[in-house]
Amino acid sequence: MEAKQTVFVNEFTNGILDPSNEMLGPLKDGGHIVANTAPGCWGPMITPCLRGGHEVTKPVFVEGAEVGDAIAIRIKSVQVTSMATSSGNDQPVDGRFVGDPFVAVKCPGCGELYPDTKIEGTGPEAIRCSNCGEDVTPFVFTNGYTMAFDSDRTVGVTVDEAAATHIGQNGKSFMATPENSVQNPIVTFGPSDLVGTMARLRPFLGQLGTTPSRPLPDSHNAGDFGQFLIDAPHDYGVTKEELEDRTDGHMDINRVREGAVLICPVKVPGGGIYIGDMHAMQGNGEIAGHTADVAGIVNLQAIVIKDLTIDGPILLPTLDDLPHLAKPFTSKEREAAKRVANMYGVSKLEESLPVSFIGTGADLNEATDNGLKRAADTLGITVPEVMNRATITGSIEIGRHPGVVTITFLVPVHLLDELSLTDLVRNHYSTEK
Repeated sequence: MEAKQTVFVNEFTNGILDPSNEMLGPLKDGGHIVANTAPGCWGPMITPCLRGGHEVTKPVFVEGAEVGDAIAIRIKSVQVTSMATSSGNDQPVDGRFVGDPFVAVKCPGCGELYPDTKIEGTGPEAIRCSNCGEDVTPFVFTNGYTMAFDSDRTVGVTVDEAAATHIGQNGKSFMATPENSVQNPIVTFGPSDLVGTMARLRPFLGQLGTTPSRPLPDSHNAGDFGQFLIDAPHDYGVTKEELEDRTDGHMDINRVREGAVLICPVKVPGGGIYIGDMHAMQGNGEIAGHTADVAGIVNLQAIVIKDLTIDGPILLPTLDDLPHLAKPFTSKEREAAKRVANMYGVSKLEESLPVSFIGTGADLNEATDNGLKRAADTLGITVPEVMNRATITGSIEIGRHPGVVTITFLVPVHLLDELSLTDLVRNHYSTEK
């Protein structure tokens, strides 16, 4: 099939990222993906037929992307289409799943695994098994809210019980759920523990990445949530070693937003770019476990980088999102540095550019170690050198608690030259100044 300049995506997986499944496309190297994405976390979490905790787009095959390459994904635009959503802190319901409530839901009435469901009314008991009519949701809120957005999608306000119920009665409309999505809208639950709380919208993609080299539930394609798969009693259990086949597409890093570039590993032919879990806003850490899930329209550009073998994603945040110490130096700062260098006999100043390496693991310490090692391995330097550079020219920031971090620092240009990344990084930041 001839590769396309633009691939339009409005189809979704069943929650499993399976490299054996047929991909959409192919997409030309340098072409665009335009996708209508479905809300992430909570809607899929109360839809037992979805087996991954999320509902992401079917992966796109990129022409020329081979195992051992990387794909740079330019995030051209991220636009929220939902008018409202619900979210909050979760609590699993015992007796309604096998090992993992995100992956293997079991009806407590008839015992069916991955049951189809129907919606009866609103509230936390509205999701019913189509076979026996039993309340089947594997999660409930401990503290939840329903939030409505302004027409420009710049601010949100949490609403009271009456408004939340009205929104819940028209859930798919308010959430702008894509036509091919099968998830139950989370606004059906109508939570209203927070009322009158204002929030700013700054949408980003909680899921953006490439297909892992073994079947993995989408929300568990990460080093922290992936821990639940190790020796799990359901069909998607893996060993600790097999979890290394992940690509860390589920990051929940709020800097993966419009204007950023994400460089992803290619672990299967064509890469298999998938998208989902758009959020309206999120503070670092996503400490509640969830934030405001929304539907939206995404425009991405995919560029193949040959022979760049990386284990996990590399992020080029927007200039505004860079830590203070990692921002490119101004001319005035460089002149001041030259004067110091001349005073002490340093003949040449290092030229450097900012890069963020993603690390994931069972907890934040393990994620930090993972990110430091990935940076060192990619750049061909030692972990202690990465630690020094991240300390004086960057920062370590929490993406998602419990185990996603970014290791950001100014990388010497001569190291980026060896990876054929200099032009990409330099152009990214020069266009933002």
